[in-house]
Amino acid sequence: MKERISKWLGTDKHSPYVKDFFYNANMRASIYMSIIVITLELWMIARMIRTVIEENLGNIIERIIENYFSNYFILLACGLLTLGYAVNAVFSKQWVKWLTAPVVVLCISVIVFEIRMLSKFSERDKTASDLVNYLILLTSAGAMIFFAVLLFRGAGGRKWPSMAVTYIFSFVGINFGIIMSVHSFSKGDQILTFLTMELFVVCLLIWRPWMGFLVLTGSYLVFYYRISGIVDISTVPRVGGIIDLNKAAIGLGDGVKINGFTMWLSTLVFCIANYKRTLSQAEKDEDLVQINEQLREISIHDELTGIHNMVYFRTEAEKMLGYVTTDRENSVFLFMDIENFKSYNEKYGFLKGNELLISMAGFTEEIFAGSLVSRFSDDHFVVFTHRNGCEEKVARLSEKIHDIQHEVHLELKCGAYKPEPDDNDVSLACDRARFACNSIKKRYHQDLRFYDKKLEEQFRLKQYIVNNIDTAIENDDIKVFYQPIVDTSDGCICGLEALARWKDPKYGLLPPGMFIETLEEYRQIHKLDQTVIRIVCRDLKDAFDNGQPAVPASINFSRLDFELYDVPAFLDECVREYGVPKEYLDVEITESALTENSGLLEKTMDVLRGSGYKIWLDDFGSGYSSLNVLKDYQFDVLKIDMKFLAGFGSNEKAAPILINIVDLTKQLDMISLTEGVETKEQYEFLGKIGCNRAQGYLFSKPCPKDELSEKIVSGQLNVTKRYCRGDAAER
Repeated sequence: MKERISKWLGTDKHSPYVKDFFYNANMRASIYMSIIVITLELWMIARMIRTVIEENLGNIIERIIENYFSNYFILLACGLLTLGYAVNAVFSKQWVKWLTAPVVVLCISVIVFEIRMLSKFSERDKTASDLVNYLILLTSAGAMIFFAVLLFRGAGGRKWPSMAVTYIFSFVGINFGIIMSVHSFSKGDQILTFLTMELFVVCLLIWRPWMGFLVLTGSYLVFYYRISGIVDISTVPRVGGIIDLNKAAIGLGDGVKINGFTMWLSTLVFCIANYKRTLSQAEKDEDLVQINEQLREISIHDELTGIHNMVYFRTEAEKMLGYVTTDRENSVFLFMDIENFKSYNEKYGFLKGNELLISMAGFTEEIFAGSLVSRFSDDHFVVFTHRNGCEEKVARLSEKIHDIQHEVHLELKCGAYKPEPDDNDVSLACDRARFACNSIKKRYHQDLRFYDKKLEEQFRLKQYIVNNIDTAIENDDIKVFYQPIVDTSDGCICGLEALARWKDPKYGLLPPGMFIETLEEYRQIHKLDQTVIRIVCRDLKDAFDNGQPAVPASINFSRLDFELYDVPAFLDECVREYGVPKEYLDVEITESALTENSGLLEKTMDVLRGSGYKIWLDDFGSGYSSLNVLKDYQFDVLKIDMKFLAGFGSNEKAAPILINIVDLTKQLDMISLTEGVETKEQYEFLGKIGCNRAQGYLFSKPCPKDELSEKIVSGQLNVTKRYCRGDAAER
């Protein structure tokens, strides 16, 4: 309640922006008000001078003084000075200082006039009100000269002199209105001058409600007091001074009182409404400015760390590369990555991870002071700096990271790229530095790698993959190789794993590790995986149509597939299009994918299983969270990583681990499958311990569909009987 009253009265504290808004609004209003007053006063002064001259009233100077010229002069001086300050505040015009010349002349004239009037005050029949008016004019003239000097000396841009002059202008204007209207009222004329000045001062300018109330009430009370004075009319002259307001002749009748109160109330209400409207607009504008400022900050600063983001980095780096003063031979782009940051996040949580990133940003800006530093994304940072000394700085930054790590071992990896003389593409420079950085991951003896010719060849191939994946799909350069999966009970094929291969007309057969990792990095992997799904469905349809053995195929899915498109919907679309039973398509998901996007994958897996697809867990044992994965998710097939068989002959721990894993799958009602089988001894061991299925070079390397068919026809490979004629039997 107290705050509401304070806001209604205008006693609440304004923000700097709102104060500036009110100040600028008052300065603009002062321009309008001063121009109108200057025009009117020049007209009035000219009119009165002409009247004095035409009527030949004796001593011209004497008549000018007697006819209120001091009031006209001081108001004209105030108008000129207010105009100067207001124009300077709004438009910053230097020529306004020359307005001080007529201001000083007018004020000196007023001072001379008023000193003359005061010196003869005792000789004239004047009242105390006259004396007060003489002193007001004298004081105002002196104040105007002081502020005129300030304006001439260049103080017009400061707020307090501008507002002080505006307040003096308001006071002089209201006083002028009172004097002129008292004189008019004494003759039975309208009090328009007083009302006009009230409207000018209180309605054009913006006052806080309590200030507007005081200004209006004080001026109206003074005016009423002046017009309600009762003196002996026979002792008061008709020209100059205040005429006796005989109650019978003039007086303050009810009509005057009612009209005066109505004007006071109306003007006060308008004053308050004007203040509220301006305050509301100021607050709205301030909110908009703050929003724009936040958007500007977001557009150039990283929200988490506070350092610049990549939008700002690219813009500024391009500018710097374009400067003739930039030493390109001594310039370098650095791309930095905190290795094992994901493990750090998983162990300590995102809050601690964010604190680490903030510290990393601070360390980078501190060590590379004076360089262009930005957060690229996630735990990646980029720097555009001098080549000399960058190795030492990277080493210092690496030490800083080591100092704040806990149980999770963190390593700083940095790639560097020196731009060529005609190289102005910042994005490409960052990509090359990033490529150099990625090339030394898992190499704990190396923190920094410069982009060189060897990396250039790899980078060009990488760019070729990204730029040509669509063309490869259109030209059928994406092939599917199948690797058999055998049932350990009879040694016959019970399934196939579909593996993508890229036969490129320029580079030949591209290694899967090269194009799969690249497509994942650039979020293009879904194009490849969708193509593989369609090819597998097409091959199964051909097998069904030709009466050939049709064996279920498992398809590997990247974790990004579940982010980039609706996997269940796409599978359903393909099985409908090619007429393939859902039992013939199995979904392989790697263990690492489940630890990075568990929420989305869990929902998708439920949908897939509900639709009739079987879910395989691939690469079991390659991560430390395997048991948690088995606890939290339901799988149909557990695919045991080949690493367990790699040390089968030499490592005595391998066999017990495999035995326990196979026993675990039985308890969890899953089918066990071990990959990487290369020897007959390994295969026999798996059959002995009850492992359901096996896969490896012992049976066949991945091969095209036609080659696989030839092996089956020649008897080199046998297919489980229930799949020999493509029957969609239950597995």
